Amino acid sequence: MNEEQNLKSLSQSDIQVYLQFLIEVLQATRNSNGDAQVVYLLLAANTDKTNLILAEILPRFVSAVLRKVPTGTVQSLVADIVTFSDLIQQFPLGNKASNMEVAIAGYKIALSIYTRKDFPVEWAMTQNNLGATYRNRILGGKAENIEAAIVAYDRALTIYTHEAFPVDWATTQNNLGLAYNDRIIGEKAENIEQAIAAYDRALTIYTREAFPVDWARTQNNLGIAYCNRILEDKAENLEQAIAAYYRALTIYTHKDFPVDWAMTKNNLGNAYFHRILGKKAENLEQAIADFNLALTVRTREDFPVDWAMTQICLGNAYLYRIIGDEANNIEQAIAAYELALTVYTHDAFPVDWAMTQINLGSAYSKRILGEPSENLEQDIAAYNAALTVYNREAFPVNWAMTQSGLGAAYCYRILGEKAENLEQAIAAFNETLTVYTRDAFPENHAELYITWEVPIKMQIILI
Repeated sequence: MNEEQNLKSLSQSDIQVYLQFLIEVLQATRNSNGDAQVVYLLLAANTDKTNLILAEILPRFVSAVLRKVPTGTVQSLVADIVTFSDLIQQFPLGNKASNMEVAIAGYKIALSIYTRKDFPVEWAMTQNNLGATYRNRILGGKAENIEAAIVAYDRALTIYTHEAFPVDWATTQNNLGLAYNDRIIGEKAENIEQAIAAYDRALTIYTREAFPVDWARTQNNLGIAYCNRILEDKAENLEQAIAAYYRALTIYTHKDFPVDWAMTKNNLGNAYFHRILGKKAENLEQAIADFNLALTVRTREDFPVDWAMTQICLGNAYLYRIIGDEANNIEQAIAAYELALTVYTHDAFPVDWAMTQINLGSAYSKRILGEPSENLEQDIAAYNAALTVYNREAFPVNWAMTQSGLGAAYCYRILGEKAENLEQAIAAFNETLTVYTRDAFPENHAELYITWEVPIKMQIILI
């Protein structure tokens, strides 16, 4: 069935197929006590129905059922819906975006029954799960989704207090930290400080002795926050990040937690990639080693999305590698980015696809092998591709960064009319400066002038 269909376009017989599927999957959820293996087998056989239509049908179906069943049955049904929502938001098959929408629909149904007054604990639990789903949501605006997640976590914490529910409080604090780390609205520096504070609060309950796995997970998250930290000394922040990752790896071993081990190795690689202290060449070699270790677990077959992300990280490390042949390193980078794009497609992962296009464009701009003119054309094509996703309204900083790269490519373009290329370069740089203003981004603003004002003027003189 076409994903672009909506409920109004379906025949009654089609709607009945969806309704029957809902009955079956909720029954399976109840009978198996939420056994993921059982429910996922049924979902895997019906991925054509785990779509946006299901998200639209679910509340209508439940609303109709609730009018016909006794109160005790209502609570049981809602519990099944929450469990099903928990499962489908983590279901690895089908359309991830649609799965998230089905989960959100399920949680919202539950919150219409689980009120804060009558079911405070269930209400808080559902708010926490709703927050997690909004944080990972694909559809809708990223900024608005993260705000919705923060609101849900804050609501949960009005019930999940440190005194009454210390473990749930710590879990929600960890989740709140994740949301603040990803937050787009507000001051970035302050958001990261909020994330660090939330993780530190969680670690007052999540100790290594009492909750080793939760402690390791929070240490990993703390490492990410320190990697992204803006305030304080950057070099020291990265050392804090590396230390946190190594602490996590004392629990997340390859033998006992291979997936978490690979995730932390990937993060550790990123920290070494950005590390300021130590020798740059050695840090990059350590990053490449960690990324390659992560890929022994993050295979394309088993973890395609994580595999793609690590390929991008590996590509970045090769692009800036100091040791080894520079031309070969750049080829390795291009190969890694192109591998990532076999998973990060425009339709399935538009934002990740766009970022990978930028990385690919950067690699082609530095490429030594191949025809220089063709490399620059590939560079321009990649930046233009990224701009089909990165628009000024939704992604102003990424849009500006892409415009800057595009301007650089046109500045040195070999094919086409030189004057026209320079006009394109100037237009792209001027677009960049509408975001990279002197007040908002003083360093980027200054760098743009220093880097490109003289080359453009020299090119104009030579025409």
